[in-house]
Amino acid sequence: MTRSRRMEPVQRLTQEREQSAARELGQCQQELAAQESRLQELLGYREQYSRSFQHTGSSGLGARNLQDYRVFLERLNEAIHQQKNLLQQCRERQQQTHRQWLETRSRSQAIGKVMEGYRRETQRLQQRQEQKDTDERNNRAHLSSSLDG
Repeated sequence: MTRSRRMEPVQRLTQEREQSAARELGQCQQELAAQESRLQELLGYREQYSRSFQHTGSSGLGARNLQDYRVFLERLNEAIHQQKNLLQQCRERQQQTHRQWLETRSRSQAIGKVMEGYRRETQRLQQRQEQKDTDERNNRAHLSSSLDG
């Protein structure tokens, strides 16, 4: 069995790991996009809520409504703060997953290069053997024709 054949399971395994890492990276990127979108929604909602409050004006609101507005705004700001933290964690995970994918990709490419070298070596050996066989046949044919003649 040639070295390239013996290495095929290793190559398959590294390719599977690379594909798995790529899938995980894709999922992280989707999650990151979703979290970024959620933050933008919260920021937009806060902006819209603030504008509507400015249009109404604080003078047109009673003390109770003003207090409700402040409480709601605090909760909204807290949700934005939590979302920013979650987004940061998601970015860090995406970066880590990206690094892991790069590592598995690098390993897979390295194994691929080794396999290609083994295949070229096997091909060279086969060509040499074929040339040797051809030379021997020609020598036998030449020898046989000189003995006959």
